[in-house]
Amino acid sequence: MNTVDQIKQPILQEMELFEKKFHKSMASKVALLNRITYYIVNRKGKQMRPMFVFLTAKMVSSEGVNERTYRGASVIELIHTATLVHDDVVDDSNKRRGFFSLNALWKNKIAVLVGDYLLSKGLLLSIDNGDFDLLRIISVAVREMSEGELLQIEKARRLDITEEVYYEIIRQKTATLIAACCSLGAAAVKPEDTDLIERMRKFGELIGMAFQIKDDLFDYTDGPIGKPTGIDIKEQKMTLPLIYTLNTATSKERKWLINSVKNHNTDKKRVREVITFVKEHGGLVYAENKMIAFQQEALALLHDFPTSVYKDSLILMVNYVIARKK
Repeated sequence: MNTVDQIKQPILQEMELFEKKFHKSMASKVALLNRITYYIVNRKGKQMRPMFVFLTAKMVSSEGVNERTYRGASVIELIHTATLVHDDVVDDSNKRRGFFSLNALWKNKIAVLVGDYLLSKGLLLSIDNGDFDLLRIISVAVREMSEGELLQIEKARRLDITEEVYYEIIRQKTATLIAACCSLGAAAVKPEDTDLIERMRKFGELIGMAFQIKDDLFDYTDGPIGKPTGIDIKEQKMTLPLIYTLNTATSKERKWLINSVKNHNTDKKRVREVITFVKEHGGLVYAENKMIAFQQEALALLHDFPTSVYKDSLILMVNYVIARKK
């Protein structure tokens, strides 16, 4: 059994029922929309986000999950899918998880409209059921994800990202959605316990930070990963290994690095030289240590919860985030 299946084991029934409810939540009277959403549902990823919702809910509540939990997981997945659809349009990407993206098959206009539709479906699912506390959690996440993307674009133009700004970008871009999953899992079953909801939000945020640093490290690794080596450098993205190396390099080396990323980012030989330089100057070791620090902080937040299969799965999830190969 692979790690993801192991993590999912205690919530198999919930995930199966979720699949049905999620599919239903996408339904429309427009045949084209149904054809597209069918395509999306049948090409789903690991579904880590709903898993976070259910595992959190079951760990914090002896009464298990309720209808709010299923709605919360559906909203998260609808919003997440909408952002992926829009991302593919923005990035002009033709593939998603090895399959053709919506914009590649149905063009940008339809892809943008489908993303909007999924977003509105998610919001209405909460509003129609009076889940305003859950809607607030999700709306904050959507706002922060947009801000994070725009902050990264703004900073990438000048390549002047400090480590603090980098953490803020990845907190908003990546960690905020995982934080929303965990706080939503707690809020669905224990809406009055604000301390618990905040604690689980922080737990999710820390995992998200570790997850993104792991993604950044893939840029310097050869292996069966989801993106080609050096792609971040080609796209002029300032990631932690590079930021650390720039901060510790001599002014001459710094000038060469910035010039390489700014003006020679499509030169394969130059990109390889940058990767080698970052590795030799401790950029990867530094980023790995920061990733492990976030992971340990996340695990510490679970310490006081009673032992359960759900807690074990969340611990496994945290460890999987930094051990994964893609």
